[in-house]
Amino acid sequence: MSVPGSRQPSPLPSMSLRGAVDLSALKARATATPPQHATHPTADTAGGARADGTSAPAPEGQASQALAVDEASFPELVQLSARVPVLVLLWAQYSPESQRVRDELVAQLAGYGGRIAYSTADIEAFPQLAQALAIQAVPTAVAFLKGQPIPLFQGAAAPAQVSQLLDELLRVAEANGVTGTVDGGPTPEQAEPPLPPRLQEAYDALENGDYAGAEEALTKELAEYPADHEAKAMLAQVHLMARVEKLGQDHAERARKAAAESPDDLEAQLTVADLDVVGGHVEDAFSRIVGFISRNFGPERETARVRLLELFEVIGATDPRVSSARQQLARVLF
Repeated sequence: MSVPGSRQPSPLPSMSLRGAVDLSALKARATATPPQHATHPTADTAGGARADGTSAPAPEGQASQALAVDEASFPELVQLSARVPVLVLLWAQYSPESQRVRDELVAQLAGYGGRIAYSTADIEAFPQLAQALAIQAVPTAVAFLKGQPIPLFQGAAAPAQVSQLLDELLRVAEANGVTGTVDGGPTPEQAEPPLPPRLQEAYDALENGDYAGAEEALTKELAEYPADHEAKAMLAQVHLMARVEKLGQDHAERARKAAAESPDDLEAQLTVADLDVVGGHVEDAFSRIVGFISRNFGPERETARVRLLELFEVIGATDPRVSSARQQLARVLF
C-alpha cells in the first residue's frame, strides 16, 4: 500500500497485510481498541523498549532489548511499526544458529539509537506468523513498516551485510515518514499529512476488504488526475489483492500444477505469477510472465504484457527487480 500523505509511490516493495499476506486476523486485532489493561510482550532480555514505544530501564552495559512476540502481542508490534521500523527475527529452539543470530542482533541494533525496534518470534510458539510470511528456514529476519512486512535476510548474514540492510531500512522508513524511536518521537498523526480525499476513500475501503469500493475511488481519481502515480500503484495493488482473494487453496494448487504441466496456459501462468508476487517471489513472477511472452504471440502475449506492467506498478518503478525485468521484457519484445 502506498503510504498515506505521499503523492509519490511508496518505495516499499511490499503490500497491505490484508489479502497479500495472510495476517488479516492478527491485523484485525491491531486495529481494534486495545484493552485498558493490556499486558506488554515479554522480553528476551531485561530493559529497553516496550511495544507501546515507552522505555523500561535497562541494566548498565546491556545493549538493548528484544521483545518476544506471540499471537497475542503481535497487534502491538503492528501498531509500533507505524512510528518506528520493527525488525522481527524468526528463530527456533532447535536451531543453534538462529539462537546465535538472535543474540548477536541485540548488540548490533543497539548502535541505532532506538530508531529500529527489535523483536523475536519463536516459530514453534508462534507458527501462524511463520506460515503467513511463508518462512522456509530459520533464522529469517523480516522488517515491519506501517504494518507491512519487508523481507531482510535468511540465514547467518554477515554483520556488514546486516548493517547495510538496516541502513537501507531506515532510508525507506524516512522516505515514508516513519522517523520515531522506541523512546518516543513523532506520532503517526504528526508524521503523516492527510491523503487526498479519493485516495483516503480507497485506502479506507481497502482496509475493510472492499476492493470494488477502492477500485471505484481510484478510477475516479485517475480520471481527474491521469498522472497520479500513487493512485496507479494503489489500483494495481487492489487488482492483485482482489484476484488473490478469490483464489481458494484448491484453485491455487491446480493453477501451479497446470502452470508446471502447460507452460503456455496463460491463465495458469498469470495466476501463479500473482501468487509468487504475494509470496515475495517477485523475480520468479516476472521471469514466468516474460518467459510466456517470449514463447507466444497474438492477443495472449499482449494480455501477459499488460499484466506484467501492472505488477511492475505493484512493486514500484524504482525497485531494481522491476528495472531488470523491464530489460528482459524489452529483449523478448524487440
